[in-house]
Amino acid sequence: METRVENMVSAITLYTKIDLAVFSKKVTGIEYNPKNFPGVVYRVKDPQMAMLIFSSGKVICTGARSNKDIKIAVVHLLKKLKEGGVTVKAKPTVAIQNIVASSSMGFKVNLDVLAVESENTEYEPEQFPGLVYRLAEPKTVMLIFRSGNMIITGAKTFKQVKEAAEKTMAIVKSFDAII
Repeated sequence: METRVENMVSAITLYTKIDLAVFSKKVTGIEYNPKNFPGVVYRVKDPQMAMLIFSSGKVICTGARSNKDIKIAVVHLLKKLKEGGVTVKAKPTVAIQNIVASSSMGFKVNLDVLAVESENTEYEPEQFPGLVYRLAEPKTVMLIFRSGNMIITGAKTFKQVKEAAEKTMAIVKSFDAII
């Protein structure tokens, strides 16, 4: 079963405070409107990502699809900070907060059977076509669709993504929920 990372959210710690008002006046290519949002929005085009920069020196990066993308984001970020006169003395640390991935089981799933037979599920087909399945270990949430496609959320490592996909597929098979 092949899984594909769609989005990674990571927290970058810069270990330095940033005066966002001063920073935003010195650089181009960012958005800063403190009345609407307390941080600076910095969009990177290649690879396509967005970073939310806060005065505390914390940065949230979204849109990455790999660790390499996150490293590229940090390089872009440090260049932009330097352009704005912000000195980062310590090496930034990066912590992955959430990985969203997609996968296909290769067969159709009877969501009604899965909803009745399995615990930790939510299924309201009138409201949403997918079944929500909560896995305790690794702590992830899967959106499972009749087509056999699923979205995996909540993983913090690629290993957890793979493990969650494999466990979910095994559970579907164990309840004979294959169409």
